[in-house]
Amino acid sequence: MKGGTLLVWEFSACRSGTRCIEGDGEVLGRKNYTQEEIDHAEASVAEQLAVYTSLTGAIAGEVTGKKVFASLEDFEPLFFGNMVLALDRYFVHRVRAVTGKDGNPLNEVEIIADSLMNNGGVLRGINVLAYVPGGSVLKLEIGDPIRVGADDFTRLSAAFFAELRSRFLT
Repeated sequence: MKGGTLLVWEFSACRSGTRCIEGDGEVLGRKNYTQEEIDHAEASVAEQLAVYTSLTGAIAGEVTGKKVFASLEDFEPLFFGNMVLALDRYFVHRVRAVTGKDGNPLNEVEIIADSLMNNGGVLRGINVLAYVPGGSVLKLEIGDPIRVGADDFTRLSAAFFAELRSRFLT
């Protein structure tokens, strides 16, 4: 802590040509991202979605049996929960002044990521955010177990990138 502000050490979060809030080599947050950064993250997410779709398609076409499909059903929410964490991580230094405090997809991803990491996968709110389940992408209620499926993640990531571009693109 420095002056009551939690500091995050900079590794590569603040790239040349971007505006960051900095102090003594520490990054407090990002006010913008480049098109290249957003495109890179979006391409990575799309690639992983495509591989997942290919895998599940191959399994469905070649394999039968309740055990296989039950395993796939168990795997899907774990995989896409981790995809939410990866999505959040690409842009983890986004500042609240730009993301806002409303229930937009950027904040929905933050709430889900926090709940997956720190609340046993059960959705909990964050005091500074005005999360409204009916206005969210996934419509999860506070207290719901988080089980993100492929279709859920596709919608959530698309909304996340659209919101990110509208608020952070330089």
